[in-house]
Amino acid sequence: MARTEQKVRTLVSEDAEMASVIETVLDRADDEGEVKWVDVRDDISSGQWGRLIETGVLIDGETGFRLDDPEATREALENDETTSSGSSDGESSWSKWDKGAALVSIGLFAGYSWAPMRNLIGSAMNVPLGPLNSALPFYAVVMVLAVVTGLYSTILQANLMDSEKMGEYQEQMQEIQEKRKAAKERGDDEALDRIQDEQMEAMGDQMGMFKEQFRPMVWIMFLTIPVFLWMYWGVGIGANATPIFDLQPLVLPLVGERAWTAQALGPIQVWIVWYFLCSMGFTQIIRKGLNIDISPTG
Repeated sequence: MARTEQKVRTLVSEDAEMASVIETVLDRADDEGEVKWVDVRDDISSGQWGRLIETGVLIDGETGFRLDDPEATREALENDETTSSGSSDGESSWSKWDKGAALVSIGLFAGYSWAPMRNLIGSAMNVPLGPLNSALPFYAVVMVLAVVTGLYSTILQANLMDSEKMGEYQEQMQEIQEKRKAAKERGDDEALDRIQDEQMEAMGDQMGMFKEQFRPMVWIMFLTIPVFLWMYWGVGIGANATPIFDLQPLVLPLVGERAWTAQALGPIQVWIVWYFLCSMGFTQIIRKGLNIDISPTG
């Protein structure tokens, strides 16, 4: 259904007259969605009829052609006013709070290289996290933080990213690629030029897709960077930094016993490797346990 709606919206966005063309076809179609060229040729041109067939809005029927999905086609026309803005949807989905969180997150990155900010955030985060660090060994503290960050990351992605819209973007690009391949096979240069224009217009949708993907990441960074800066501060990362926590060496699989600031994988230090191992593992468990799937859906 979503794919048919996207086809209709694309047609109408390319040519506003196609809205009345599709309405005519809907009116003349029978209960099964069947319609013949002879029924509509007085009201629409052969080129417009061909566009409906080319895009798959009309497909082969028993006695002529039929609408692939009459209900989705009608719904796309009814909602055209709100959906025809296309790429602007990605921009409008960002509220002032999203934009504010993005600005703050960018500012927080300075803490990785600027010691005064890192010390300030580390000391502030130590108020809620200090008791946990006193009660548990540091490797267990990192595991707890990995569970918490994995939980809210999964929830934010599930609630802030529109997987249906992402699926529509992917289907649209796949459809364009299929039409390009078919046009090349039949040597239709005119259709290739039209598909090229359609592909250029779809670049705006690609930007919308990127914004949909990045929106939850803004909030994940907003919440996670202070946690990382607390670990930076406590482990003693940075020029002239000294460890705040009393840390015992950690034993990593295939690597052996290492200090928390030692290199484990190339330049990547042990504490980062341990956090990401815990985070990846617990995040998968959380998604399975909550039955959350953030993959694009059509």
